[in-house]
Amino acid sequence: MNFNGLKRKVLIVDDEEINREILGNILSGQYEVSYAGNGEEALEKLNDGNSRFSLVLLDLLMPVMDGFELIDKIEHDEVLKKIPIIVMTSEKPAEVKSIKLGASDFITKPYDMPEVILARCERIIKLYEDNSIIKAAEKDNLTGLFTKEFFLEYIHQVELYNLDRELDAICLNVDHFHMVNETYGRKVGDEVLKNTGLILKKHFSDGFGCRSNADNFYICAFHRDDYTSVFGELNEELSKLPGMPKVHFRIGIYQNVDKNIPVEVWFDHAKLACNRIRGDYTKQIFFYSKELNDSDLYKERLINDIDTAVENHDLKVYFQPKYSITGDEPKLKSAEALIRWNHPTLGMISPGDFVPLFESNGLIQKVDHFVWDESAKKIREWKDRYGFSVPVSVNVSRIDIYDTEFENRLDRLLAENNLKPEDFYLEITESAYSENANRLIEAVVHLRNRGFSIEMDDFGSGY
Repeated sequence: MNFNGLKRKVLIVDDEEINREILGNILSGQYEVSYAGNGEEALEKLNDGNSRFSLVLLDLLMPVMDGFELIDKIEHDEVLKKIPIIVMTSEKPAEVKSIKLGASDFITKPYDMPEVILARCERIIKLYEDNSIIKAAEKDNLTGLFTKEFFLEYIHQVELYNLDRELDAICLNVDHFHMVNETYGRKVGDEVLKNTGLILKKHFSDGFGCRSNADNFYICAFHRDDYTSVFGELNEELSKLPGMPKVHFRIGIYQNVDKNIPVEVWFDHAKLACNRIRGDYTKQIFFYSKELNDSDLYKERLINDIDTAVENHDLKVYFQPKYSITGDEPKLKSAEALIRWNHPTLGMISPGDFVPLFESNGLIQKVDHFVWDESAKKIREWKDRYGFSVPVSVNVSRIDIYDTEFENRLDRLLAENNLKPEDFYLEITESAYSENANRLIEAVVHLRNRGFSIEMDDFGSGY
């Protein structure tokens, strides 16, 4: 049997030379064959670092060290036990005993069927090589937990025999793990992950886990009601280990999983719950719920539909008048642009639903630009129709302030609609003055010097 032009090595162990020769003649066409006259000699060859055997053909009754003793020694050696053994015997009781000790198969003496011998050798070698490949791929080298692919497959296998048991899907994340690597070095970071895996194994002996990616762990376990104490102990045990930095774990749990949905979705739900407390050091555990999922699906729908809303003008800008109440008669002085979303299938959407969402992910700039464009057109329309200007207040978000094209965009807008800076009131939203005050002040002073009026949105209500 050739593999990339190389023959696999087979060791024949038999104290009778004639038997060694017979088997050698049968196998030498496909394998590189070595010989040993007893178990002790075989053990020396097996431990020779220059030889890597794929199979041992072993006689049981030999002087010095018999086959049974050799099987036992091989099975207790972490390296040698990976080599399959085919026992050569004509005694039925010996066959059973050798199989129980760890032999993979047996060949009955005399050797009068070469094709059968070759077929059995080939089958056993293939089985063990396939198994070795699987074992090498199923475990994460660092933590000893399953790889994600094997983890998910094991759950499928467990479910075949535990249909009535309630299961929980758990996602554990080492929060800001990249900072551990940057502060203490990758060696310490690896130790954090390794020890986290060991402690998880200890506390979830009724289940199993995997490292799904760099700093994320998945656990599948039989349902339990209390997780606070378990993960509290995890933190304590890790912090007591020498050289371990203090870390914060985020845990998302999907309890009593719905077995009618794919296993992968179980852990999507758990991860969704885990991500809900990202950066929140007051919470360690968050539980998935259908309401949470519905809320996130709704948000995802809004995110996906914003471009279409802008293109189709599903976003609507309304203008709320502002009056000066000094004197006897209130006088119209300006207006404030208010955004609403008339979604074709979801109906009218409150800005309270999409403005905070878009401010958190940067999409608010698409909304702001739409409002600025619509407001500029309306100011121009009023000027042409009534002969005077009604300035409009428009929101300016954090992302607008820090955009290098911010002022250029305002300039183009004014030029395209033949407007002046005095026609636009820039209302700085709360998100803009919650960080980097120096940059904000610098931008505001520059805009005021150019003639823009600056207003503060929701002044006093938050920051």
